[in-house]
Amino acid sequence: MRTIAIISSSVRSGRNSHRVALYFSKYLEENKIAKADIIDLEEYNFPLFDERLRLQKDPLPGAVAFAERIRGADGVIIVAPEYNGSYPASLKNVVDLLYDEWRKKPVAITTVSDGPFGGTQVITSLQFTLWKIGAWTVPAMFPVPGVTKTFDEEGKPADSSAVDKRAARFISELVWCIEATELMAARSSS
Repeated sequence: MRTIAIISSSVRSGRNSHRVALYFSKYLEENKIAKADIIDLEEYNFPLFDERLRLQKDPLPGAVAFAERIRGADGVIIVAPEYNGSYPASLKNVVDLLYDEWRKKPVAITTVSDGPFGGTQVITSLQFTLWKIGAWTVPAMFPVPGVTKTFDEEGKPADSSAVDKRAARFISELVWCIEATELMAARSSS
């Protein structure tokens, strides 16, 4: 079974975007699409980026473990809240930490806000950053407006059928990109 890493990028006290990470974890596993691996940046407490992991002389064990989880994932879902029109520094920190691990990795973006636009201002800046390091950003997006009304603290949606319908389209795009990546890897190795 494939593994999809879900990066819960907010480290803010009282964060709400983690609800969406919990939802996707349950959705992937309950629908037997993939094994979900929630990578909660709040648990890592990374220092500020000072050099790519591969160039560090004595990397932190947490940074090495994070890199291994990204490398081992078949695809990644990034859950990014909108902070002042952009994504959190905690996410930029870990995106910049890695390089080879992101290369050609299918990455799907879900943005979150408590306001009416669902963090959509985050999409272009995050997509550009991921594109610059060679990640394959999935064309489908999953903005979540009014996150506290849409999901409870355990990630249960208020309107399961509507959210699941959107999630199915979003996840099917990610899975398509994962399958295309696997096909290309198989062709290049034969």
